[in-house]
Amino acid sequence: MKFLKIAAATAVLAVSAVQATAQSALNEILSEGVLKVGTTGDWNPMTMRDVATNTYEGYDIDVMTALAADLGVEVEFVPTDWKTLVAGVTSGQYHITGSASVSPARAKAAGYSDSYFSLVTVPLTLTENADRFDSWESLNNADVSVAATLGTTQETQVKQFFPDATHRIVEAPARDFQEVLSGRADANITSNVEANQLVAQYEQLMIVPVDEGRAPTPIAMLLPQDDQVWINYVNTWITLKQEQGFFDDLGVKWQLLAE
Repeated sequence: MKFLKIAAATAVLAVSAVQATAQSALNEILSEGVLKVGTTGDWNPMTMRDVATNTYEGYDIDVMTALAADLGVEVEFVPTDWKTLVAGVTSGQYHITGSASVSPARAKAAGYSDSYFSLVTVPLTLTENADRFDSWESLNNADVSVAATLGTTQETQVKQFFPDATHRIVEAPARDFQEVLSGRADANITSNVEANQLVAQYEQLMIVPVDEGRAPTPIAMLLPQDDQVWINYVNTWITLKQEQGFFDDLGVKWQLLAE
């Protein structure tokens, strides 16, 4: 009788393992020959969409193109925005996302890959405001408006960092820095990665000379939370690519380490 119980339990585990593999996004990707990637196309230099050609370029695009190549499949970039980024991966619209800040809120619904770099949040303003803003505290005043993009980690941070300021939360395809450029907001907050790109692109923008960036945050890919087979594959791939210097090379190419 004891032998029968053990055999039955082993059979159940074996069936469960087969079902888990069959239900994995990895199985679907290999079967259909397509890796579907959710990307916003609005985070320079991570993912940038050319509206005229409907094509993408950036750090994330290079990462996902390499992942698809190693899987031996094609890559399909699925347009999404920040407020629906998690919903898209949990509903199966795409198998994985490009880079996203790791947050407890997102982790309640979606899984994360291992992280492959980190960023911090910094404030941006117009160069004409150089004498007005010189610290985090100088922005936290009732007569100051600070913008953030809906669905990003900065949407939460702007309320934490500047409780006394006015918060301008804009929805994609609008972006927070555009509020600053247009004069509708005095400042916005974003990652140091994007900030470096924006001040290089727009000479009228500057990074407020704060003592240091806030909210150091690891960056990772979002995946279906209950798909450990797929998560394990992606984490193994990330580890291998880190050892090969792939992420370091991309960091140099896309200037992620610029001061």
